[in-house]
Amino acid sequence: MMEEEYQLEYFKSQELTRNICTSCGKAFWTRDPDRTVCGDAPCEPYQFIGSPLFRPHSVDEMREAYLSFFEKEGHTRISRYPVAARWRDDIYLTIASIADFQPFVTSGVVPPPANPLTISQPCIRLNDLDSVGRSGRHLTCFEMMAHHAFNSEGKEVYWKDRTVELCDQFLSSLGADMNRVTYKEHPWIGGGNAGPSVEVLIGGLEVATLVFMSLGKQKTEKPPVMLEGNPYYPMSLRIVDTGYGLERLVWASKGSPTIYDAVFPEMVSHVMQEAGLGHRLDDPDFIRILGENAKFAGLMDISGQRIFELRQKVADQINIPVDKLEKMIAPVESVYAIVDHTRCLSYMLGDCIVPSNVKDGYLARLVTRRTLRMMRDLGIEDSFLSSLVSRQMKIIGPDRFEQDPEVVSEIVEREIDKYRSTMDRGTRTVERLAQTYKKKCQKIPLTEMVTLYDSHGIPPEMVRDLAASQGAVVDLPDDFYSQIANMHSESDRQPEKNPLFDYLDRLSHLPETRRLYYDKPGSMEFEAKVLDVLENQYVVLDQTLYYPEGGGQPGDTGLFLTPDGLAVRVEDTVKLGESILHKISCGHVQVGDTIRGIIDEERRVSLMRHHTATHILLHAAQEVLGAHIHQAGAQKGETSSRMDLRHYKHITSDELKKIEIAANRLVMVNSPTSIAWEDRTDAEQKYGFCLYQGGVPPGSRIRVVKVAGDIEACAGTHCAHTGDVGTIKIIRVEHIQDGIERIEFAAGLAAVSYLHRMEDLLTTSADAFSVQTEALPATSQRFFGEWKDQRKEIERLSAKVSELELKNLTPDEIAGKSVLIKRLDLPSVELVKIASSIAETGGIALLIAGGDTARAVVASGVDTLKAGDIISAVCGVLGGKGGGKPNLAQGGGPDVGKIDEALTAGRVLISTHLHA
Repeated sequence: MMEEEYQLEYFKSQELTRNICTSCGKAFWTRDPDRTVCGDAPCEPYQFIGSPLFRPHSVDEMREAYLSFFEKEGHTRISRYPVAARWRDDIYLTIASIADFQPFVTSGVVPPPANPLTISQPCIRLNDLDSVGRSGRHLTCFEMMAHHAFNSEGKEVYWKDRTVELCDQFLSSLGADMNRVTYKEHPWIGGGNAGPSVEVLIGGLEVATLVFMSLGKQKTEKPPVMLEGNPYYPMSLRIVDTGYGLERLVWASKGSPTIYDAVFPEMVSHVMQEAGLGHRLDDPDFIRILGENAKFAGLMDISGQRIFELRQKVADQINIPVDKLEKMIAPVESVYAIVDHTRCLSYMLGDCIVPSNVKDGYLARLVTRRTLRMMRDLGIEDSFLSSLVSRQMKIIGPDRFEQDPEVVSEIVEREIDKYRSTMDRGTRTVERLAQTYKKKCQKIPLTEMVTLYDSHGIPPEMVRDLAASQGAVVDLPDDFYSQIANMHSESDRQPEKNPLFDYLDRLSHLPETRRLYYDKPGSMEFEAKVLDVLENQYVVLDQTLYYPEGGGQPGDTGLFLTPDGLAVRVEDTVKLGESILHKISCGHVQVGDTIRGIIDEERRVSLMRHHTATHILLHAAQEVLGAHIHQAGAQKGETSSRMDLRHYKHITSDELKKIEIAANRLVMVNSPTSIAWEDRTDAEQKYGFCLYQGGVPPGSRIRVVKVAGDIEACAGTHCAHTGDVGTIKIIRVEHIQDGIERIEFAAGLAAVSYLHRMEDLLTTSADAFSVQTEALPATSQRFFGEWKDQRKEIERLSAKVSELELKNLTPDEIAGKSVLIKRLDLPSVELVKIASSIAETGGIALLIAGGDTARAVVASGVDTLKAGDIISAVCGVLGGKGGGKPNLAQGGGPDVGKIDEALTAGRVLISTHLHA
C-alpha cells in the first residue's frame, strides 16, 4: 500500500513520527521519536504481565466502557448478531464484526442498521484451535468490539483521521500511557476487498486493528492499485472496519500471566480444582514459571511447527529444563483450553447450533470432542462437561441466548454418549489400519487421520496411541485440529451449471417478467404477450401467473391457448435472471402472439396448501422441540411434502403427535397470512435471522411471509388464511443423517386421501382376520404370537428331521476324505448344521434344497479346499451365485430343474481337487 495512505493529519497534529522497525522492517507511528521497534510480537515481548497497562476492568466493565464511549461519540449501539451466520451462504460462523454486514451492506445493496454504529460481537474462529491454551493469548471464542462507519458519495461519516483519533481517546479513557501506543502500518487484503490498516499496539500486545476498506476486485472507472500482483479498484463505498479485542484489553488491564486468567478467573480455578491441580495456584515457583512462559510462548506461532520445538525455545529463554516445563505447563494448558472451549460451546449451542456431521454442526462437534479428550487426559469425568457449559452460560447471562439452558445440557449429554460410542467402536478400525501400514513399513499418513476423524469421529490422539500399541507410527501434526477446522469453516457448495445460463445475455435485453402470481394470487387465468421463445421450448411472456420453481415449491403447470385456438401444454416453469420461462410441449407459439394462460388450479392450490403447511409445521415443531429447530431443506409436492429439521435426537411418536396437534390448532384459528415486501436491514432487525429458514434470498428488499407465528423470507405462493390449508397429517418421520430429522406430511385434500388409504388398509386387514377394525390390534397380536409358537415348533421338528437324516446319511469316501453330496429339501439353517457337522470331522459336504428356488450350502473341513470355490461353480449351474468363508459358503439360483446337474458338477470339482 502506498506510503501516503498513512500520512494522516491526526498523526501530524499529535506530533507522531514514522519510524521503521529494526526487527521486522515495517513502518509504525509513535509519540516516542527514539523508539526502534514497532511494538508487535515477536519484535517486542509482552511488557504488561505483572504490570497492567490500564485500570483493572472485568469483561462486562470493559465492554460497557467501550460501547458507552462510542455512544457518547455519536454512534448507535446495536445488539450482537448470532455466532451462527444464518445470513451468509459462504461461511458457517461469525468470524468478525464486519461479517454481520456482509455481503449486502458492504456491497452497497442495503443500508446499515445505523451509521455510524458500535457493537460488541461474539466471534468464533477455529483456525488457531491448537494454539488455544498454549500461547497464552489465543481464543476460539472472543468478542470483537467495533465501531463502523459506511461512507458513500452522498454521505461522508468519517474516515482515517477521526478513526485513529477515537482510538486514541478511548485508550486514554482507560488510563493508557499514550507514549507507549504505536500504530503499525499493515495493508489489509481479504474477501475480495483491500485497504490500508493500522495495528494498534501497546506493551507488546495488539489490542485493536483499524481497517479502511476502500478497494475491491470489481472493476470501476477509477484506476486500480496493484496489491500482491492483482488490481484492486477504488470502491464507491468506503468502510471503517475496526476491531478491538475485548479479552485482550481486559488482559492488559489486569497484567495476569495469560488471557485465560484475566477473562475466566473463576472457571480456571474451578477446572484446576476438578483436575486436582488447585494446589499449584498457591505455588510461587509455578506462578513465576507460568508468567515467564506466557511472555515468550505468546510470541510463537504453533501452526506448522512441532510443539516440542517451541517448548524447547521457551525453556531456553526462561532457563529451566524442558521436561520440567512440559510437566508443569501442559496440564494447565489443557485447563485453559477446556475453559475457552466451554465458553465457545455455550455460544454455539446457546445460539441454536445443533451438533452433527455437517456445516456449523460439524464445528460444534469438533470443539465438543476436543474438550472431552482433554478432560479425559486430566482425569475429569465426561459428565462434568455439561455443568461447565451451563456455568459459562450463567456467567455470560442466559438472557443473551435464544436456546434454553436445559436443552443445551441435554444436547451436551447426548454428545457425550455419542463420543463414548465412537471411542468404543473405533478401536478395531484403528487396529486394522495400524496393522496394514505396519506391514508396509509406512507411517499412517495425515490423509488417513483426517478420514478417520471426518468419517468415523475417531480423534487423532486415539489413533496415535492405538497405533503405537500395534507397533505403528502416525503422521500427526500439532495443528491437526486447526487444519480440520479450516477444511470445514467455509461452504464449498458450487452452484450447478444451468444449460439455460447461455441465454442470460439474450434475456437481459427483455423487460422483467411481471409476476402476476404475487399481484393476483387467487387468479388462475390471464392474458400475456409472447416476448421470446428459446429452443422452441421455453416461452418468455411480458407477464405471468405461472409460479417458477423455487424455495422447494415446484413450478406451475397448465395450458396456453394460442390465437388460432390450439392448446399448448406448459409442463414446467423456471426463473432465469429477471425472466420467467415456461417450458412447453405438444405445440408451439410465436413471438408477438397474445396467448391465454390457464393454470392447473387443483395442483396449484394443493402446492399452496403444502407450502403454507410447511411454515405452520415448522412453527409447531419449534413450540414442541425447542428454539434450535431450523429448517435444513424442504420439498413441496402435490400429494405430500417433506421438511428436514435440525434436531439433536430422534423425534419420538409422542412428540410427533404433539407437533401434529399444535399444527392443526394453528390451522383452526384461521388467522390471515400476511405477505409484504420489506427492506432487508429493517426485516433482519425486527425479526432476526430465523427469517432465512429456506436460504438467503438476494436483493435489498425481501418478501416476508407471516403464517401462524412463523416469519420467514419466502418467495412461494400461500393460502390467504391458515384455515384454507385444511387438515395437516404427518405421514412419517425419518432420521436421514446425524442431526437431521425428515418429516413427511400431507395437507388439505391430500391429507384426506392419505387417511382414506390408511382406512382402506385397516379395513382390508380386519377383513382378512374376519374381525372389526377395533379388534385388529389384539387379533393381529394373537395371530403373531401363535405364528411364532408354530415357527418354533416347525424349527424343532426340522431339527429332529435333520438329526434323523444325519443318522441315515452315509458319506462317500473320496481320496480318504468323507464327502457328502446330496439333495435335502430342508430349511437352510438345517442344511448348514448338517454340512458343518461333516466338515467338523475333516470332511466335505455339498447340500442343495429345492423349492421356489434352489438353495446350496458347501462346508469344507479340508484346508486346501475353499468352500467359496465350490459354491460359485454350483450356483453358476443353478443360474445364480454364492459366496462365503473358506470353510462355509452359501448361495442359490432359480433353475431348480438343474439341481442334479449342479450336484454332479460339484462332485467333479471336489473329486478333482482331492485327487490332485
